[in-house]
Amino acid sequence: MFLKALLVFFLLLFPFCSSIDTIALNQLVKDGDFIVSKENNFELGFFSPGNSSFRYVGIWYANKSEKAVVWVANRNNPINDTSGVLTINRYGKLVLYAHNIDNVSIWSTNVSVETTSTRVAQLLDTGNLLLFPDSISKSESFIWQSFDYPTDTLLSGMKVGLNWKTGMEWIITSWKSQNDPGMGNYSLRLNSNQTATPEYFLYKGLTKYWRMDPGPRPIFVTDNEEMYYSFSSDNTSVVRSVVTDYGVNQQLLWSEATNKWEELWAAPKYRCDPYGHCGANSKCSPDNINRFECDCLPGYEPKSQNAWNGRDGSDGCVSKRVGVSKCGNGEGFVKVARVKEPDTSEATQLLASISANECEQVCLRNCSCTAYIHIEWDDRNDCLVWYGELLDILVRSELGQDLYVRVDKMELADNTRKSKGFLKRRGLLAIAIVAVLLAFVLIIVFVYWWLKRKTTIKDFVEADELEETRRHPELQFFHLNAIIVATDNFSPVNKLGQGGFGTVYKGLLANDQKIAVKRLSKTSGQGIEEFKNEVALIARLQHRNLVKLLGCCIKGEERMLVLEHLPNKSLDSILFDHAKRSLLDWKKRFEIINGVARGILYLHQDSRLRIIHRDLKTSNVLLDAEMNPKVSDFGMARIFHGDKLQDKTNRVVGTYGYMSPEYAVFGRYSTKSDVFSFGIILLEIVSGKKNSCSYQQDESLNLIGHVWQLWREDRALEIVDSSVASYVPDEVMRCIQVGLLCVQEDPKDRPSMSTVVFMLSGEASPPSPKQPAFVFRKSSGNDAADPSIPKGSDSSINDLTITKLESR
Repeated sequence: MFLKALLVFFLLLFPFCSSIDTIALNQLVKDGDFIVSKENNFELGFFSPGNSSFRYVGIWYANKSEKAVVWVANRNNPINDTSGVLTINRYGKLVLYAHNIDNVSIWSTNVSVETTSTRVAQLLDTGNLLLFPDSISKSESFIWQSFDYPTDTLLSGMKVGLNWKTGMEWIITSWKSQNDPGMGNYSLRLNSNQTATPEYFLYKGLTKYWRMDPGPRPIFVTDNEEMYYSFSSDNTSVVRSVVTDYGVNQQLLWSEATNKWEELWAAPKYRCDPYGHCGANSKCSPDNINRFECDCLPGYEPKSQNAWNGRDGSDGCVSKRVGVSKCGNGEGFVKVARVKEPDTSEATQLLASISANECEQVCLRNCSCTAYIHIEWDDRNDCLVWYGELLDILVRSELGQDLYVRVDKMELADNTRKSKGFLKRRGLLAIAIVAVLLAFVLIIVFVYWWLKRKTTIKDFVEADELEETRRHPELQFFHLNAIIVATDNFSPVNKLGQGGFGTVYKGLLANDQKIAVKRLSKTSGQGIEEFKNEVALIARLQHRNLVKLLGCCIKGEERMLVLEHLPNKSLDSILFDHAKRSLLDWKKRFEIINGVARGILYLHQDSRLRIIHRDLKTSNVLLDAEMNPKVSDFGMARIFHGDKLQDKTNRVVGTYGYMSPEYAVFGRYSTKSDVFSFGIILLEIVSGKKNSCSYQQDESLNLIGHVWQLWREDRALEIVDSSVASYVPDEVMRCIQVGLLCVQEDPKDRPSMSTVVFMLSGEASPPSPKQPAFVFRKSSGNDAADPSIPKGSDSSINDLTITKLESR
């Protein structure tokens, strides 16, 4: 005991010796002292980064003119003076104290406590700080190491990844700035959600920022215990990898010739490096110096052509032919040569030890498979397949794998014709032979296509409809027998709804895809022209708040639209049902209002054509599984070309109660006609009542008149549906005010849909509304006509669609 006390006394009495590489029990490393590894590769001590005055304990390279800190103990807890002390306390923990705060621990190792410990810490020449149980066994095992708690630097032998057994995750995290080693915004880590192969990402916050290319000397380890990435360096070079505070992963080499750190590689550095730079289903070509670097994959086209033209590919690409089946319909694969494989972190499968042909067949048999890569290793062949969107694909001129993308039969034929370039390298004789064979094949293909085409036209289209089919070749035409099977011969059990156009049935195709079939009634006021109009319009429209057209069926007098199936049917079926309307709380109603507004805005402004719907109403707003709204029924819609703002018709179509007065009386329609209808929908959503309802206080008033009366009396919140338990008063008042502005009598006083969207979001303040163009109802004892309903109309009740009107 005397000798031990004497040893401690001398350790405390004399300054800490800088020539040793260990810290023993109760030895003190004060600010100004250093621990040096055996071969003088690394030092441990106190430092201040950049121009900061705060003090940190760190490890850095020894004998380098540029001080490179590779690890920081108290990175998020700096000491504001030089009172810091690093030691092993009596419980066996490596602890950092600051005397100015009463010896409260600033940082410590998370190891178990032992009151009789003789633990010792040692700095190795690898830059790793180890804590051993005692000085005798330190060569055999350790209980803690700094390599398990990296900061911004990856050294040779360190890991980035995950230990499945212990739950230890190794993450490289940037400094906040050059003056602050605290945890910054960028981190290099393994995506633990991976399903096929290891994927390492540089994250910015929680967002994927760059998908890792490992650079020189990569090492990947995957087993039952752990999965990690590392790198190795030979004994003659000093290499480190750093995640910078500005979001770049650098690998640096110390140059004795220049006496400084030189960059081996860095990313993201070039325009194709950021994750998903060109969006989904696309590839990025960094060598495209003089043109846009983004290209859609085979079978895809830009989702936003305007953005693409402006060299913004972030929206990515979508299928060229929406609704054309790629399942058992002559589809195949097109090779995209030498690319960085798509993101494999989700919806991916790795199949070991199978041939290239087997890999293709695996993908072909699964209708959800979108692409595959066959990987040839030294000792085996593996297959990597993707399901869903393909993300973050880079073209590489030398390295990379060949990606095979699934395409429909038309795209496959197009790419077959484009692939004849290889014949240029053949001799004249070989060219002649191949040309003859190719011509023969093309003749067979053409004859087959022509016969198939004639059969298809005969089966699906009557002679007078041939021109329409040619005008819309992108549509899928369903065989009547397929529709009959899907709907169980239009069984009443599958009936979803009925209107002036006919009946809608739910169906199930052979590939298990759910559909809705809109069957045009033979007595419907919507004739073949309206049907063709709806087909032509919906085929061109792509928006999350518009119903998606899958195809159509034309056979004799049968005319049907095949649409996406929306399980919650129409908005009115829930909104005006006393048993169901409570499903729509205020948050969901507000989302529906905004969704419908964005859908109409797309029709009026953002689509390639300016489209006037002319029959907007709650029954034409369909709801998907999450109650997201989709505007439907374009049979009455009209296209405005050029700068045209208004038109007039002698045939008024639409639904009383939703029609603007200038359209109902004079046949004049414009985007402001749709705005009026939207205002009615908005007020109906807020109140849960139809515009055609009367009110006890005044049976001559409809919903608009009732809302206006309450608005003038500052009692507008009284119209909120009683089934809505809670709501945000400011949002409700904003909606009511916007609704009243939309139903102004003069179209010029109504806002555009872009202004409506801004006002609903709170980005613009709504002006005060004027008296709206509300309509008086027919009371039960009065036969006086509704002044908004023109004489000669066939409509008899408020919520039926008008389909004809006498000529003027």
